[in-house]
Amino acid sequence: MKTAILAAAFIVATGALASPGAHGPNGEHLEAKAVAASNALARLPDGSVSVPMLAQRRLAVRTLLAQETNASASVELPGRVVMDPNAGGRIQTLSGGKVQPGPGGLPVAGQKVRKGEVLAFVSFNASPIETANQRSQLAQIRSNRQLAEQRVQRLESLEGTVPRKDIDAARAELQSLAAQERAVGASLGSREALVSPINGVIASASVVAGQVVESKDILFEVVDPARVLVEATTADASLGTKVAQASLAGLPGVKLQFLGAARSLREGALPLTFRASSSSALPLAIGQPVTVVASINQQVKGIVLPAQAVTRSPSNEPVVWVKAGAERYVPQPVQVQPVDAQTIVVTKGLGANNRVVVQGASLIAQIR
Repeated sequence: MKTAILAAAFIVATGALASPGAHGPNGEHLEAKAVAASNALARLPDGSVSVPMLAQRRLAVRTLLAQETNASASVELPGRVVMDPNAGGRIQTLSGGKVQPGPGGLPVAGQKVRKGEVLAFVSFNASPIETANQRSQLAQIRSNRQLAEQRVQRLESLEGTVPRKDIDAARAELQSLAAQERAVGASLGSREALVSPINGVIASASVVAGQVVESKDILFEVVDPARVLVEATTADASLGTKVAQASLAGLPGVKLQFLGAARSLREGALPLTFRASSSSALPLAIGQPVTVVASINQQVKGIVLPAQAVTRSPSNEPVVWVKAGAERYVPQPVQVQPVDAQTIVVTKGLGANNRVVVQGASLIAQIR
């Protein structure tokens, strides 16, 4: 009788440690040799983790019963944030010269500006010989203009005795010389105003007062922070016809609208253009590298889970944590594909009807 009681107690204790629900994709049991449970967080010799019930509540561990289904296939593409040509602009000078502050001083990166606002001036710097030639030309034009004025006055005093056409010709010559004088005089010490092409924010500013710049130098970049584009690249030239929707990895609040694919390769890759939008301020900056998760018009069979359910093993292999007992979790290597920025699909390594950790998996993986 005593022997039967001890055998029954041993069976109950063993069953509490090993749950028959944890199995692999082919029905094999995931749990290894049963190990005595501990009252503390611990990594067991077989690689599994012991997490007492109280600790599970503190870590907010949540599990989900895995079910196999169909999901849209996705691909991850490298990309970067670029300027929208219709909502941004670069400010350059037409002729080189010396930078002078605008009415409100030189703008700095991040400062808001209005369309048509003068950001700075560039004063044209001519060589001494060019300046001397301009002054000489101005003096000659001024002298001719004075002579033309005297001739007009003389002819007007003789009006009625000289032909009317001579008076009109003299007046026209005077007007021409006066216009030349104003044009040449304005070129001496002239300066070019640099104005903002749009309402936006200064994305970059690379000038200081007194800096000498050339015509090809980019002095300011102005962008509308609410309107930016994301440019992704792919080696698959046919991918542009398969993209259904897209999102940014790690930025669930940003939505991407597919605008189209280029029809020519650039450095062996096909550019894909997306428009970024968000219900709040876009957390993106021009030139920022991003990962685009593009859903394509194909279906893949697997188990759909939140992206946070997947962690990395010490060998950098993707794993999910399967609940093998009331306080025991087993790491299971898997193969995954992204569905969107928040969801993945497990294609290999995980069987249906397993209790998979979908919240707190990263905390369980840190237990040593």
